[in-house]
Amino acid sequence: MPLIQEQVVNKHAWLTLAEFADVITISQMTPGPIAINSSTFVGMRIAGLLGAMVATIGCVLPSCLIVLSLAFLYQRYKNLSMVQSILAGLRPAVVALIASAGLSILALVLRQNNALPQGINNINWIGLGLFLIAFYFLRFRKVDPIQAMLGSGFAGVALYWMFGS
Repeated sequence: MPLIQEQVVNKHAWLTLAEFADVITISQMTPGPIAINSSTFVGMRIAGLLGAMVATIGCVLPSCLIVLSLAFLYQRYKNLSMVQSILAGLRPAVVALIASAGLSILALVLRQNNALPQGINNINWIGLGLFLIAFYFLRFRKVDPIQAMLGSGFAGVALYWMFGS
């Protein structure tokens, strides 16, 4: 997500930071990988249906070619101890990338009007509360992620309607 954000928001300015956060949120709720969904949404926003198709193919094709090549190499050399060591070394990096994406989304939730919170009064308390409650239910109650997203969505609509943004 940070790589996509860098290109879409910072480098090319195709979307604002708030629009990017909305795209990521929608991409997580729709079936399929987030990168593909978000590239489809961005392509649609920039160039319509043709842009969505080109963006989706551009997102999928390089990954498919790389994965096919790696699968071939893995099948051929999977019993080598060096390959197993490399895979074991990659696991923490994957966890760190996922955590980074989660923290980036949390930082977007805490912001109001695209500004960093300057004090305790500028924090998006509703968003923070929804995050903490969803985290609790996902981590400790082992609630299905779809149920957590739906519950957070309905609670968010109700809370923002009652108390404003």
